[in-house]
Amino acid sequence: MPPVAKKVPFERSHHGDTVVDEYAWLLKKDDPDTIAYLEAENAYTQETTAHLEDLQETIFKEIKGRTLETDLSVPTRKGAWWYYSRTEEGKQYGIQCRVAADGDDPPKLEPGESLPGEQVLLDGNELAGDSPFFSMGTSAVSPDGTKLAYSTDFSGDERFTLRFKDLETGEPLADEIPGVFYGGAWSADGSTFFYTTVDDAWRPYRIHRHTLGRTPAQTGQTGQTGQNEDVVVYQEDDERFWVGIGLTRSQRYLVLTSGSKITSEVRVLDASTPDGEFAVVRPRRTGVEYGLEHAADGFLVLHNDGAVNFELATAPVDDPGTWTPLIEHRDDTRLLDVDAFRDHVVVHFRRDGLTGVRVLPGDGGDPYDISFPEPLYDVAPTGNAEFATGRLRLGYTSMVTPPSVYDYDLRSRELILLKQKVVLGGYDPDDYEQFREWATADDGTRVPISIMVRKGTGRPAPTLLYGYGSYESSIDPYFSVARLSLLDRGLAFAIAHVRGGGEMGRRWYEDGKLTRKKNSFTDFVACARHLKAAGWSSRVIARGGSAGGLLVGAVANLAPEEFAGIVAEVPFVDALNTILDPSLPLTVTEWDEWGDPLHDPEVYAYMKSYSPYENVDGRPYPPILATTSLNDTRVFYHEPAKWIARLRDSATGGPFLLKTEMGAGHGGRSGRYDAWREEAFALSWILDRVGVTE
Repeated sequence: MPPVAKKVPFERSHHGDTVVDEYAWLLKKDDPDTIAYLEAENAYTQETTAHLEDLQETIFKEIKGRTLETDLSVPTRKGAWWYYSRTEEGKQYGIQCRVAADGDDPPKLEPGESLPGEQVLLDGNELAGDSPFFSMGTSAVSPDGTKLAYSTDFSGDERFTLRFKDLETGEPLADEIPGVFYGGAWSADGSTFFYTTVDDAWRPYRIHRHTLGRTPAQTGQTGQTGQNEDVVVYQEDDERFWVGIGLTRSQRYLVLTSGSKITSEVRVLDASTPDGEFAVVRPRRTGVEYGLEHAADGFLVLHNDGAVNFELATAPVDDPGTWTPLIEHRDDTRLLDVDAFRDHVVVHFRRDGLTGVRVLPGDGGDPYDISFPEPLYDVAPTGNAEFATGRLRLGYTSMVTPPSVYDYDLRSRELILLKQKVVLGGYDPDDYEQFREWATADDGTRVPISIMVRKGTGRPAPTLLYGYGSYESSIDPYFSVARLSLLDRGLAFAIAHVRGGGEMGRRWYEDGKLTRKKNSFTDFVACARHLKAAGWSSRVIARGGSAGGLLVGAVANLAPEEFAGIVAEVPFVDALNTILDPSLPLTVTEWDEWGDPLHDPEVYAYMKSYSPYENVDGRPYPPILATTSLNDTRVFYHEPAKWIARLRDSATGGPFLLKTEMGAGHGGRSGRYDAWREEAFALSWILDRVGVTE
């Protein structure tokens, strides 16, 4: 029998509306009743899926068998070194290494072998030890290559401890700083490291300056060294804004960014004077976003001031707030990012639902786009650490092409394939096909769908339909080793590129947020119906995570009859209650995305009308699998726990399952083998829902 969650009436009132939340007690993470309930749910899920254990093990072995366990990345040049990481069979985590650089061609590496003169910077397996969870928040080498800053998390709560290593001696430095956020930046001379900390609501709000070498004896402290002496160089008091800091590729400037979902403000400082004052580029103005890069002859600014899809401008170093257009706004092209190098500029953009790369030669030549052969793909500049280079490193993938790394030679205009992810077990991309379909939403909007099948798959086929649709995040066509276990059993895989994402530009995003959020949900339902009507799909399983979990939770209420099952991973399904509570992590910063139901009755009513937890009723629902992590600081475990409890109490159909990782965070379990087992569990459940278990 499934667990029955106790009901403890808890009333809340907003804007004249009183609601009883009988499962609010589950917010008490340290309450023995909460832990007991979660463990009972885990036991029930294990019991209910026991018949799938052999299939889970088979799929795990398939994922493992297709993965080159002893592998390495393509070396990336930075200064006098080539940097790369490698994995070894039987080990959960990667190993970061470097070798001295000689020329522009990256050294030839063979899996399982080390290069002469290889220096191991960090071995994640040694750092993790026996900890069941391990994650790194940053790993940054100083500009002169002599020091390493790195941070670690052993619980999944994304509070990292920052440490430093002398790369010339291999010895750790005494400096140790707990409670830091992701990222950080070095000063030009490597004497100073800037890092970020969070407030009680898990919002990164302070930038600190740490001078290396402050020991307890020098500071008069005991325990961790130097944090109390570190200078807060910036504190962001507006609760909608997050802060971060980075060093430009030229290593000339530190860039401190404060941004909300819709507004940004940038400060710069000469990296050779880390004790100086950061200067504002342009004061924040609501709705204006901008970012800054340093090029050979000044700054480049990517902004949306009067340009919904963004415009690229130049700005002088001594007057960075004066912007002169370089690439003007276009309605059909969303400018995503800009990378500045000594002799050229590279722009990453999006057009017609696909990504692209444009090169602006520094010699005054005409700008041009790099072309790619497949109809669906995703490409982006990546790993371009060196400022003075004649090559551009690109990451490329499609639904059938494994992740690939290219160098683009800017002189010969030649794409040089450096590495393609090896897929073992005889994988042949010619055995699979990818397609683009278009569904028509209720309001007439055409919504793109990316589809992948194994050639020869009969139609209609059982289909896994994935979606996200928030924050302008795009789910571009991507390759997955694990997905092959579905396709080879006769399933189709599809991505619904719904509004709220960024696939079709900034307006596509704006048409799926705030009081237009329901467009994301109706788009997803339209995609499911189109796949059936067009003969692609028989039974459809919906899958989404985080904000994508909100998506699939909402469509469960909107059109439960369209789905044979729903997988909701770390799902944001108690959206209204969470966004009503400004004391919870992320809430205030999220008001620009979802609206402010605490102070606006119209937003309150709108969110209440779609929040999955609020809208469960007595209709028959499809089987639902919700997964979460006890230490998740982004979407709390209690959201899916409350949702499943209410479904089991109020709805018919099901079954409704909850699986909680008791020692992990938002991304699930940290080791690669553990992550593969998690995926095998989800895929076996999906296959069971469509009756394919052999």
